[in-house]
Amino acid sequence: MTITPPALSVFETLESEVRSYCRGWPAVFDRAQGARLTDEDGHSYLDFFAGAGSLNYGHNNPVLKRALIDYIERDGITHGLDMATTAKRAFLETFQNVILRPRDLPYKVMFPGPTGTNAVESALKLARKVKGRESVVSFTNAFHGMSLGSLAVTGNAFKRAGAGIPLVHGTPMPFDNYFDGQVPDFLWFERLLEDQGSGLNKPAAVIVETVQGEGGINVARAEWLRALQDLCHRQDMLLIVDDIQMGCGRTGGFFSFEEAGITPDIVTLSKSISGYGLPMSLCLFKPELDIWEPGEHNGTFRGNNPAFVTAAAVLQAYWADGQMEKQTLARGEQVEQTLLAICAEEPTAQFRGRGLVWGMEFEDPARASAVCARAFELGLLLETSGPQSEVVKLLPPLTITPEELDEGLRTLARCVRETA
Repeated sequence: MTITPPALSVFETLESEVRSYCRGWPAVFDRAQGARLTDEDGHSYLDFFAGAGSLNYGHNNPVLKRALIDYIERDGITHGLDMATTAKRAFLETFQNVILRPRDLPYKVMFPGPTGTNAVESALKLARKVKGRESVVSFTNAFHGMSLGSLAVTGNAFKRAGAGIPLVHGTPMPFDNYFDGQVPDFLWFERLLEDQGSGLNKPAAVIVETVQGEGGINVARAEWLRALQDLCHRQDMLLIVDDIQMGCGRTGGFFSFEEAGITPDIVTLSKSISGYGLPMSLCLFKPELDIWEPGEHNGTFRGNNPAFVTAAAVLQAYWADGQMEKQTLARGEQVEQTLLAICAEEPTAQFRGRGLVWGMEFEDPARASAVCARAFELGLLLETSGPQSEVVKLLPPLTITPEELDEGLRTLARCVRETA
């Protein structure tokens, strides 16, 4: 199948030049179900993007759709600020019983606003408030959001430049394996912390992704994450894990840090926490950190009750019995075996990942974009990541069938061959 791009007229004439995804996928999408989207001309696309990780359970998941329709039809609360509602109570009780208690996680739950960067901003504000310090350490190739505080701890130069003002109070450190294993972990970081002449202000916190999605699918080792937690404890810094894209089961466990056996002080969640693609985010933190004054951080749309409804439904349907994690890890093995075979035939490529997030990196950065462009022509949605867009990023729904996954992987292999 070869797809001819449609005329996009009003999108090109009226919508801002800032639009991006639509440039790589020049179609007008109309419907979606499961792992597939359909454009207005009837062409079907297999989705290895999943709303940038917001659709872990697929498009219009029937279980979640039923819960949402029932709630709307009975005139359930839609907009509630931070008022107590039956939908919020049901979500909080389900989140506590299905997610927090079984993992022995003591977190308080904050609803900071509807997007991931809202959650990150609230985490940074809270860490600074608790410690009374301004500096926050982040890592090379990190991505934490597009608002100013989040950009200050983001690595990508292009995205940072969009701020238009100096981005302050953030200090980057080398992510795991940044020096290809030639430098001991945290050697530079610890030296700066201990040297009174280093010029590094004592940080309030360290913020990290266990797998850097936008940064190129860079996977932190479990031992590196444990060492980072130990360093934070020794140096009186809070550890913030940004689990916005890699949480909600993307790497296997509900939280991506579970494998490392760590308990961050603060955790941010968004994207697939609602399960249905509805805007929602959470900031989780240890009870002793809950020093907010009432209304000190708020937002008009932090009480998205339809999102609470689908979030509770998704936890009950997919996380109450432990099967989701096993299925994701099995699907991940399927992806890994295929990527191993592709890279055996393509010496300029290498791959890495965990669970159902994988990346294939090419020596020639332009190759990744060519692969994604050809994939679109063949009805497969893929995006690039990395500082030079040199990585093809695989992010299919967790609910994708083995047959659909195999179909997409065969298309990917064809694209790699045809762009050689």
